[in-house]
Amino acid sequence: MARPPAGSGPGAGSGRGGRDLAVRLKTAKGRRLSSTLWLERQLNDPYVARARAEGFRSRAAYKLAELDDRFRFLRPGARVVDLGAAPGGWLQVAAARVNATGGRPGRPRGRVLGVDLLAVAPVAGAETLVLDFLDEGADALLRDRLGGPADVVLSDMAAAASGHRPTDHLRIVALCEAAAAFAFAVLAPGGTFVAKVLQGGAEGSLQAELRRRFARVANVKPPASRPDSAEKYVVATGFRGRPPGSAAGQGADEGEGEGDDDRGT
Repeated sequence: MARPPAGSGPGAGSGRGGRDLAVRLKTAKGRRLSSTLWLERQLNDPYVARARAEGFRSRAAYKLAELDDRFRFLRPGARVVDLGAAPGGWLQVAAARVNATGGRPGRPRGRVLGVDLLAVAPVAGAETLVLDFLDEGADALLRDRLGGPADVVLSDMAAAASGHRPTDHLRIVALCEAAAAFAFAVLAPGGTFVAKVLQGGAEGSLQAELRRRFARVANVKPPASRPDSAEKYVVATGFRGRPPGSAAGQGADEGEGEGDDDRGT
């Protein structure tokens, strides 16, 4: 799943520019200007249209697909935990790619477990739990449901926006740190952690901890991420499986060239 091909989207093949065909909404009574602008963006977003056409629950599905196209962590047979799984777009991609649906005969069949505070409508090949992953014993429960440690922990969680950028940044950092701590508890050696971050990427202290725990760490903005969005994703691969020892320095050096990787912006 890659970026929509050139020439697709609004205005393609019409002889007129996409701007001429862009949907414009009038600000309806009782609807704020910000809501009107959001609706306009949704109606004119080629990824939103593509998600509807291809049966994905959200445009975010393409972000995960693009990250996996590059880093190849969703392998057939892998056990995956998706934190903050609603509405289920990432579950759809993960279930297909790890063969949790059984659609690739002869390949290992993976497991996908989605966790959210809200109920998620059923996704083929995935199991979902209404659970706070920060609860006492949640990590043991999820390992038990997966039948072993996870190979991949995903998090596309974002705190409700306050409109105050520094506050929103602190909230998303706190979520990412919590997801990382959970990943440390449930990942198998060699596993992968993927989580949404903001602005320049993972915070310095979290970045340092990830470098100690994983062989490689990259901060990436996938093509499906809106250009005006401050989001990026941290992709940490090669989980060491134990606190850093004498070999930790080598892993940190290996990740040094990846930490500020902005390719794909």
